[in-house]
Amino acid sequence: MLRALGSSFCMFLLLSSVSFAQSKAPMKALIMDGQNNHGAWPKTTMMVKKYLEDTKRYSVDIARTKYTMQGDDLLAKYPLNDGVVREAKKSAVADPDYIPDFSKYNVVINNFGFGAAPWPEATNVAFEKFVSNGGGLVILHAAENCFGDWEQYNKMIGLGGWGNRTEKNGPYVYLDANEKKVVDNSPGKGGSHGSQHEFSLIVRDAEHPITKGLPKTWLHSKDELYDRLRGPAQNMQILATSFSSKAHGGTDRHEPMIMTIDYGKGRVFHTPMGHADYSMECVGFITVLLRGTDWAATGTVVDTTIPSDFPRIDKSSQRKFD
Repeated sequence: MLRALGSSFCMFLLLSSVSFAQSKAPMKALIMDGQNNHGAWPKTTMMVKKYLEDTKRYSVDIARTKYTMQGDDLLAKYPLNDGVVREAKKSAVADPDYIPDFSKYNVVINNFGFGAAPWPEATNVAFEKFVSNGGGLVILHAAENCFGDWEQYNKMIGLGGWGNRTEKNGPYVYLDANEKKVVDNSPGKGGSHGSQHEFSLIVRDAEHPITKGLPKTWLHSKDELYDRLRGPAQNMQILATSFSSKAHGGTDRHEPMIMTIDYGKGRVFHTPMGHADYSMECVGFITVLLRGTDWAATGTVVDTTIPSDFPRIDKSSQRKFD
């Protein structure tokens, strides 16, 4: 009788804990977009939104600029989730009303790109305050190309390219042929890449929550491999690199591909991966995105399982996004 009662009580506690976990409100995430030199950005925003919401851990909003830019093309009309059709302009036009309420969110994902018009100064100040006070930030691919003249933004992302970035913004940072970290203060423009191709990720810090348990080396789907990135690189940790081969127009250096940056009390997860929809269909990218967003939002990684279809050392893996 006592054993039966004990078992029943344990089952009650288990069901209660599961019920509590299921009833816990999801974290709030905000994707910022609207002006990007990459033609896939409206779709990639929706991909990131779905990846996060499929975990049941996030509720995701989108803050889009009034005037949008998509590559070199005119994006005539593009409806957002609220049903409002945003009118587009041929080039990046500043939106004076673009002032999201960052205080509502645990983490912000930046999906802007090269050529984006500056945000209003009030937005910049609020953004800096949000991150420095402990808000999470995720930087995806071309988001490291924008706002090159914004000093605090450069500190948040650690390294960046294009956007008039030169030695005035900080050194090049990479690993040399001996896999030793190099901080290179030589003059030159920041940001370049060779032809798109599949390339390997090499984990450099296997103990960080974002990369812990991942294979030492795995093959990423077709993407742009950014190189010659430079910036303040303060409080920055390189978690993984990729070798930028001269055979593909690269540098013959190991370039940072997964980074974290501490900015005040805030946590920043930064990956130069994610050029196109097919790049973001990579199971490795999806896994790192979810882990990096968790870490930026909470300081921990909630789901540490390795998907059964995770890329191998010699074979990439994709989940087709419809």
